[in-house]
Amino acid sequence: MKPSTLDIKIEKAKNSKISQVDFNNLAFGSIFSDHMLVCDYKNGAWESPKIVPYGPITLQPSAKIFHYGQSIFEGMKAYKDVDGAMWLFRPIDNHKRFNISASRMAMPEIPESHFMEGLKALLKLDEKWIPEIDGSAMYIRPFMFASGEGFHASPADEYKFIIALAPSGAYFSGSVKVLIEEKYSRSANGGVGYAKTGGNYAGQFHPTQLAKLKGYQQVVWTDDHTHENIEEAGAMNIFVRIGDTLITGPTSDRILDGITRKSILQIAEANAIKTEVRTLTVTEIVEAAKNGTLKEMFGAGTAAVVSPISAFGYKGEDYDLPEIENGYADLMKKTITDIQYNRAADNYGWRYGIDI
Repeated sequence: MKPSTLDIKIEKAKNSKISQVDFNNLAFGSIFSDHMLVCDYKNGAWESPKIVPYGPITLQPSAKIFHYGQSIFEGMKAYKDVDGAMWLFRPIDNHKRFNISASRMAMPEIPESHFMEGLKALLKLDEKWIPEIDGSAMYIRPFMFASGEGFHASPADEYKFIIALAPSGAYFSGSVKVLIEEKYSRSANGGVGYAKTGGNYAGQFHPTQLAKLKGYQQVVWTDDHTHENIEEAGAMNIFVRIGDTLITGPTSDRILDGITRKSILQIAEANAIKTEVRTLTVTEIVEAAKNGTLKEMFGAGTAAVVSPISAFGYKGEDYDLPEIENGYADLMKKTITDIQYNRAADNYGWRYGIDI
């Protein structure tokens, strides 16, 4: 990366909130550090980022975010190793995907310098907020939304880019029971399913609530046309192990190009695990569950890394998965987290150090 030429102005918080935080009992994404990075897009260009105390944002009621939903975000984490050094995991991939989302939503792309140098400056300022308890990390939420005004249905002329930090414990632990969706869809061909835009997630809430009323924790999404092809698990990419083969669906304009997903595929290749990136049908999974070849199902994403699935429901019937020690899910999670926390060699070039 080229040396930064940005002039990032910093306004420090008068009083830190860190003494009020119980770092031994951190919920996910509900406690926020002292500062945030803010950058405005006006007159066709990005201004210099600034770091200010974390606090409310003032917007006009006519701001287009409220009316036409131009908003995107990313999910990242910062980690500390046992020596107190700070690390990120594949942050350049997050920046690239952020701009893919921006382009799809007719929003201006953010320069790498603003994204990366701004993030590094913010993390250095609030580095004491990064939890050092195993399994905890600093969750990083870069996001952008339309701040320009107007009721006319068109892209905004002004945008606001923000990075906020949330020291967090584990996203959730244990395995989950999921319901394969037969009616609702997460996304459609030609849509915005591959973009990390807020509306994708808002549209998931109602079907997920219905699934929870039936005793499931999450929904497995199927394609919008036939509801026969497996696509994602909640807000995560999904992997299925049939026999000794690890299968996941191909990315498309319906499926997010997950960074954890890509990492798992590389780890599988390095460990001589057979993988297939192809369309996976509900019928295939049900048949594998019935004949005993379905060994594992798990979600993959930044927040939880790997989330094992213990059972799935389909057409009124539940199918339990076997309990497997040292399965593929365990291997993937351990390999990724060992790299993230600098506990193992990084043979892939994924770990990104930040000098404190």
